[in-house]
Amino acid sequence: MIEKKPSPDSKHVLVTFHFRGAPWANRVNLVGTFNDWKTSETSMEQDPDGLTWFVTLKLEAGREYEFRYLIDGNEWRNDWYADKYVPNAFGSKNSVIAL
Repeated sequence: MIEKKPSPDSKHVLVTFHFRGAPWANRVNLVGTFNDWKTSETSMEQDPDGLTWFVTLKLEAGREYEFRYLIDGNEWRNDWYADKYVPNAFGSKNSVIAL
């Protein structure tokens, strides 16, 4: 699930990414155009239920961002709740969020 809430400054949107899955993982990172695809920059927290990972970002409104989830540094996953998907250079697809 992806939650979008207006930011107080109206130029940004507060976006909470929820990744349900990978309860066995040691870490899940949110990786995308908003962090220049840096694989260790945006760590997600695990909910107490142990099933859901989450992180909230303040992103510029009026843009689209490509992203994926990286599990334990080696397994890529998309978000089923993304606004759309686009092909990437690796023969798979990236999730896209439109703000």
